[in-house]
Amino acid sequence: MVKNKQATQDKLIKAVGEVLADVGFSGVGVNAVAKRAGVDKVLIYRYFGSFDKLCLAFAQSADFWPSLKELIPDPEVLSAMGTAERVTLVLKRFTTSLRKRPLTLEVMAWELLERNAFTIELENVREASGLELNRFMQDLSSNTTRDSTDEIDWLAITAVLSAGMQYLALRARKINVYNGIELNKDEGWMQLERSIETLIAGVTT
Repeated sequence: MVKNKQATQDKLIKAVGEVLADVGFSGVGVNAVAKRAGVDKVLIYRYFGSFDKLCLAFAQSADFWPSLKELIPDPEVLSAMGTAERVTLVLKRFTTSLRKRPLTLEVMAWELLERNAFTIELENVREASGLELNRFMQDLSSNTTRDSTDEIDWLAITAVLSAGMQYLALRARKINVYNGIELNKDEGWMQLERSIETLIAGVTT
């Protein structure tokens, strides 16, 4: 019974994202999600309490947004690195994680066209995830030997670089080439990841 309940919950959470990607936020509702999941809509209220809570569960799911565990390798490995090296590694892992989530990219594209209570919730979850990551990185830095890069505004730098990678990932949904870089090929993304290394190295010299 517990296994069946979890399977149904997972179906409903996934269905929220699928409906979002197909028709946007205006088309997301109890009936549409239940139909996509292939279950009775009563189960939404039984398992989540309300449709809003189901939507929140989607926003908080690891399938939608990379978890801290996914972005951070073994903390002991990070502890042995300098700040610049740690930031570079996490940004590259973030890029890889985002590219693995085509459904998330579709939802983010819809967010650019529509703004409502649901899009705000998705934004809040992502912002909270980003702040959690920043706190982790700051705590890690405070527990390791300080270096000359500790005075750099890493928060702003990572915001600019991560936003750039998100934009390019969104572009890659429909456009294969951007500024001569092939977004539809791994080689193109490897080139972009090398640029992260180059940019951060430039900041720290």
